[in-house]
Amino acid sequence: MPREPAPQKAAPIPEAIESPTRPDFEEGFTLKTFIGALFIALFMLPGGMYLGLVAGQGVGDAAEWVTIVLFAEVARRSYAPLKKQEIYILFYMAASLTAVVNAERGLAGGPFSNLIWNAYFVSSAAAKPIASQIPHWAVPGALSHAVMNRELWHPDWWRPIGLLLLTDLCGRLSYLGMGYALFRVTNDIEKLPFPYAPVAASGATALSEAGTESWRWGIFSTGTVIGLLFGLLYVGVPVLTGTLFGHSFELLPIPFADYTTNVQNIAPAAIVGLSFSLGNVFLGFVLPYEIVLGSMVASVFAMVLMNPLLYHAGLLPSYRPGSDALTAKISVDMDFWLSIGIGVNMAIACIGIGLVYKTFRDARRFRTERNFSLAPPPGRGDVPIFVAIACWLSSTTILVVLSHYLVPGFPTWLLIAFGFFWSPLNSYISARMVGLTGRGVSFPYLKEMSVIATGYKRVDVWYAPIPLQDQGGAAQRFREVELTGTKLHSIFKAELVMYPLIFIASFGFWAFFWNSNALPSGQFPYAQKFWPIQAQWQAVLQQINVPHPNGEIGWFAKAIKPAYIAIGTAGGLVLYGLCGVFKIPLMFFYGFAGGLGLFPANTLPQFLGAWAGKRYLAKRYGYENWLRYAPVLLAGFSCGTGLIALASISIALISRAVAKLPY
Repeated sequence: MPREPAPQKAAPIPEAIESPTRPDFEEGFTLKTFIGALFIALFMLPGGMYLGLVAGQGVGDAAEWVTIVLFAEVARRSYAPLKKQEIYILFYMAASLTAVVNAERGLAGGPFSNLIWNAYFVSSAAAKPIASQIPHWAVPGALSHAVMNRELWHPDWWRPIGLLLLTDLCGRLSYLGMGYALFRVTNDIEKLPFPYAPVAASGATALSEAGTESWRWGIFSTGTVIGLLFGLLYVGVPVLTGTLFGHSFELLPIPFADYTTNVQNIAPAAIVGLSFSLGNVFLGFVLPYEIVLGSMVASVFAMVLMNPLLYHAGLLPSYRPGSDALTAKISVDMDFWLSIGIGVNMAIACIGIGLVYKTFRDARRFRTERNFSLAPPPGRGDVPIFVAIACWLSSTTILVVLSHYLVPGFPTWLLIAFGFFWSPLNSYISARMVGLTGRGVSFPYLKEMSVIATGYKRVDVWYAPIPLQDQGGAAQRFREVELTGTKLHSIFKAELVMYPLIFIASFGFWAFFWNSNALPSGQFPYAQKFWPIQAQWQAVLQQINVPHPNGEIGWFAKAIKPAYIAIGTAGGLVLYGLCGVFKIPLMFFYGFAGGLGLFPANTLPQFLGAWAGKRYLAKRYGYENWLRYAPVLLAGFSCGTGLIALASISIALISRAVAKLPY
């Protein structure tokens, strides 16, 4: 391999995150971060709602970096610069408050987005066979004035809103309680490395020296300019034209250009397209090269090369010539790739359980020679472990009791098994996998298969808050907090503030926005294109346990093919073994496993970015420098795109508000 050339002359690059054995922990939640939370809820949240409906993405990155840059600059000019700990808490709150609730539907804007989706679904054509069975404690009926007049403040919404308040509180308590307990076990006792935690922590504080470190500010500004120009074309034009003319005009196709029908005569069922979102390229700069390569290879192999062969072999009977990429993807998934994907995930779960067992076995002698202490490091801001476990137990108990009350015919023993046995076991396995490899494990469609196995025949079970949770990823979040030198109780304070704040802001903005706009409509390209497909998919899933009048087997039941699941499991294990034999990086295996269900339209530009970063930019600027440059460049790009999006969305929201005035 050729030797890396010497990096170009640049300013000295300090490490963003220090990892001393005993870091100095400081408070991160202060008055400044509280004001930052208000700013995010009032200004970033509505932008995320609108951008999700238009382009299928939120303003998460933009909210994080715009908030950090704005508050850092204001604080610096006030001679009270933000501490690294305050910057991380701002990052944490921005990511939480503006998170996309459901990426496939482009739903952001807090928990009330779920109620808006339920209102759309209950009145959609796809839900007609089961609309009368959807419980009113989840969503008012399709003929209710609350749904027909799009009034979120209508009394018919009070029960769903109350249920949402309670279940979200339980979810937060479970996340913090179980996540903290898993962090204490995997980090303090088992000393797992958490390979992605330093990367995430570094990215969160990359701009803490923006005003003094010229290289950081220069790279961030470069990314911002690129993001401004791209955002104007990709987001600004559709939003503004939709506001002015009632129908959006796209210079660049959203979410991607679809060439599936163009190649159907040569390669039937091949899903071919290309995303023109520059964000995919910048994302490829940051993601590990092996993961991006594996995802690209898997998506092209499955969706472009294998699909025509499967079609000619008669294994894709649901595919119809002339189908676009989205329709074709649903048909090929149901015929073949859904079962294969379940099998591959089962293989990953088996590998994860095996690694946990191997680690315990290899650590026995080491454990006998080492003294363990359950006492946390001094000054880290820990809480008593029994308090965390009590929070998890109380929240799980509430969810079990509530689920039994709402769906009394569903087996109570299964609710208890899910809440008190399977969820903590799966969370621990997932936390250990995150700590070892950076990726958790999942058992896909476990809930669906369990409902079918119980013989329960009603639709209401799909809306009940069944306590089937995986909190393994929370352990890494606490590790990131530790690496930044932030006291852990800062996270608890932030969550305490965010809970009422997100509910008030989410209700206010969604009540105004939904009442002002029909959803979906031509003004929101992503929602108009994807919501009917997502509604059809949800209707299919929610009828898998409902008996058909003519005795026909449901579509989902047909899609679950044990033989294909076995093939997927065996194939995943064989591929894992081959990676070990031929010394292929483990990240390639995980990328390949995750890429089987992805659109090549997105993985190809991501690989282009990863390839350009590795083969050209890393050599041009030096490998170590590029690793530091890439996250800041992506942050600047996200900030620029987000600024254009927020500006365009502000004009659109003002237009909607003015349109409601009587004059």
